[in-house]
Amino acid sequence: MLCQDCKKREATVHLTQIVNNQKVSLSLCTECAAARGFHSPLDNVPFPLAEILSGLAKTISSTRPGEPSEELICKSCGMSFDEFTRQGRFGCGECYVAFRPRLEAIMRKIHGASLHRGRNPGQLTVSDQAVLPIKEEERLEKELRKAIDTEDFERAAELRDKLKVMRDSVAAEE
Repeated sequence: MLCQDCKKREATVHLTQIVNNQKVSLSLCTECAAARGFHSPLDNVPFPLAEILSGLAKTISSTRPGEPSEELICKSCGMSFDEFTRQGRFGCGECYVAFRPRLEAIMRKIHGASLHRGRNPGQLTVSDQAVLPIKEEERLEKELRKAIDTEDFERAAELRDKLKVMRDSVAAEE
């Protein structure tokens, strides 16, 4: 969408105001928004996630005072937990597994728990249920192409039949 003022640059600032019970929406480029005096209070303010994590990691210790602490080191990248507390970033995906004992304490501090307590796949909403047949169809089509490429024609015929049944049932519902 082009800027409503200059009509040259891409609109990146979208403003909505209510003036005299009338909704007024503007889509402006950064330059035109600045010229009108609009700016984000968060401009040039970095979100210090690394500092927050490293601060929490330093304050939460898995050992009691007076006990020697076990040095955790990632076997994949060689990063130590102390390095993580200084940087606030992991070296690789395996660091999650290597540092798990100490990360659980950090997760409890941030989220109140170290286990996921959100919605489970068994608790689908109406919109989720509408998407499931589409995802299943895409999965079957992908599998069908793979079976054809590998010349597994028996599997390809089986998948073709499943796709036909699925598409027929979706068509019957509409």
